[in-house]
Amino acid sequence: KSKAKPNGKKPAPEEKKLYLEPEYTKSRITDFEFKELVMLPREIDLNEWLASNTTTFFHHINLQYSTISEFCTGESCQTMAVCNTQYYWYDERGKKIKCTAPQYVDFVMSSVQKLVTDEDVFPTKYGKEFPNSFESLVKKICKYLFHVLAHIYSSHFKETLALELHGHLNTLYTHFILFIREFNLVDPKETTIMDDLTEVLCSSSGSSSNGSGNGSSNGAGAQNHVKER
Repeated sequence: KSKAKPNGKKPAPEEKKLYLEPEYTKSRITDFEFKELVMLPREIDLNEWLASNTTTFFHHINLQYSTISEFCTGESCQTMAVCNTQYYWYDERGKKIKCTAPQYVDFVMSSVQKLVTDEDVFPTKYGKEFPNSFESLVKKICKYLFHVLAHIYSSHFKETLALELHGHLNTLYTHFILFIREFNLVDPKETTIMDDLTEVLCSSSGSSSNGSGNGSSNGAGAQNHVKER
């Protein structure tokens, strides 16, 4: 029952992706070597590092989305779509929920906020242990945060450009992708949909030495059919 199919028309050739234009992909707010920034410091515990970075990414991606949230409405974004893929939310019982993009993002941000502020999941007090499920929860959070970033590029890059925030978005995306690759936090099949952007933004950030083949080897080419997730 996907609404993403064109009404009685042949699947249109993929629109030119504005965010891939060289004049925009060059834009960054810093030229810092993010590959070095994401590496685990020798004296830091892995879970502490994952917790700190995941929380920071959550806040930055939430902030980035808030800049275009007035343009992401139930009317303009009737489904949570990224290119030709439509995402569904799954509630705590595993029930599949079809929702608009703003509803989906609200589900993501609310659930992540709940997790990162839960002392039993993201402990901040000295000596408190991380739960055994911590890494799997971080992976789940990162997957959802990727969906939000991808939706901003796919559906709201024009607004991001108008606000002159594309440099911030590119920098955030590059940092996030290199982080999740460094610690294998998101299945490469999940991020394949944005491989063209990832290749452009991360190729100059030292990503080729760490798993950059993961996504591109999964057939990243244009997808002319609608996927559901």
